[in-house]
Amino acid sequence: MQQIIKHITPSSFTLLRTEVLAGLTVALALVPEAVSFSFVAGVHPLVGLYAAFIVGIITALIGGRPGMISGATGALAVVMVSLVSQHGIEYLFATIVLMGGLQIMAGFFKLGKFIRLVPYPVMLGFVNGLAIVIFLSQLSQFQIEDAEGIRQWMDKGTLLIMLILVLATMTLIWVTPKITKALPAPLVGIFIVAGFVIAFNIDVPRVGDLASIKGGFPTFHIPRVELTINNLLIIFPYALILAAIGLIESLLTLNLVGDITGNVGGASQECYAQGIANTVTGFFGGMGGCAMIGQSMINVKSGGRTRVSGISASLFLLLFIVVGSSVIELIPLAALVGVMFMVVIGTFAWQSISIIPLIPRADVAVMLIVTVITVMHDLAVAVICGVIVSALAYAWDNATRIRGRAEVNQDGQNIYYIEGPLFFGSIQGFADLFNVKDDTQVVIIDFMNSRVVDQSALQAIEDLAKKYKKRKKTLQLKHLSPDCHKLLRKAGQLVVNSDDDPHYGIAVNYSVKTGSFGNAEH
Repeated sequence: MQQIIKHITPSSFTLLRTEVLAGLTVALALVPEAVSFSFVAGVHPLVGLYAAFIVGIITALIGGRPGMISGATGALAVVMVSLVSQHGIEYLFATIVLMGGLQIMAGFFKLGKFIRLVPYPVMLGFVNGLAIVIFLSQLSQFQIEDAEGIRQWMDKGTLLIMLILVLATMTLIWVTPKITKALPAPLVGIFIVAGFVIAFNIDVPRVGDLASIKGGFPTFHIPRVELTINNLLIIFPYALILAAIGLIESLLTLNLVGDITGNVGGASQECYAQGIANTVTGFFGGMGGCAMIGQSMINVKSGGRTRVSGISASLFLLLFIVVGSSVIELIPLAALVGVMFMVVIGTFAWQSISIIPLIPRADVAVMLIVTVITVMHDLAVAVICGVIVSALAYAWDNATRIRGRAEVNQDGQNIYYIEGPLFFGSIQGFADLFNVKDDTQVVIIDFMNSRVVDQSALQAIEDLAKKYKKRKKTLQLKHLSPDCHKLLRKAGQLVVNSDDDPHYGIAVNYSVKTGSFGNAEH
């Protein structure tokens, strides 16, 4: 006990206070988001709130990145709409359980490591698109439903008051760190603006106008869906899409938050955490979830760096539902919108605008494509499209790098020095380098500065060898590296290993008599 007391210092209490207050700030911002996403998915608000609590606390405890916030998100909600409308909420719960199982499998097979294949322009497009999505999602708070259920803008007077309160919240968030860092700036903005509105009974929309958040503890519930092949065929496509979107958004948020804090988390661990969280959520009446970029940014900007902030946010959210709903429902939406607008400003990669004239056009195109698709469609499709376009741009760039320099050696033989990778994109350029008709009787191709990459490259070499064979000419391939040698052996069974292969390199000669490749020292 003395050892424990010895390690408790004033700085420890300061850190704990910062983490808990950051969690409180996040919890306040989670409420309208969870309620709104519930409406999008077509379920009761408590279904979204329970998901935010359960997913949030489990990922906070065992997630791959301390300080990252997870909960119900719009990216998942839009996929759930048709499932809920066509089959009912019980099918949604069953889908979330299966979604969690798929994410656990992704962690087991370490599929999270493939997030490394996402290029930096895709990341820039991701954060920019997500910032725009967050901004657009807040505009609905300035609208009301008429008697026919059609949303329209508020009257000018109420709209003006809302805008003033939003600007006041944003100003407080900007000014507070210049005065004190003892309290999270977003929390100060929410409390001051909410206190002003409540004290003077200003008539503006409150959290309670969205829906009542009063409820009890989530209870265990097995989805009432029969385990049949037909039902599995219904829920599996949704579960697969939700699992993919959830992991992509979570892993990209993992990298983004890691870049900000300088502490990169574990991708596989995050897959496990998201999977376990969603599986549990499905059995406790929640709509599932994933990492939330907006709330994660609020947490980080408020000083949340450890698991305490995420745990606190979830516990505060449960407290709001069980005992504090009457107080939370009084908070003006304008204060929470102001917080989210500051998140938008902090999330958008403003430097991406200034670097547009300095970076390759392909990178600019990728960044814009990802941004637009994120806004117009969804994140998963945007990231996949961005990776595909980046890969094609990379392939095209490397296809133009194939070069050849022809010389005649002292024996009067043509020798071609190849530079650049030989793969599916460069095989045409490779074939154009040679003059089969006019070349000497013996032709040598030197791959010292090249590399055979794929089956297309092997086929290009074989086709070239056949052309020389028809002309009764001998083709020799030299300086093939060990990995190229391995590729040739695997792909075409054209190379036969021998005990006297040199250790420093491998040459492969083509025999016009046998029509095959063989090894030879040189």
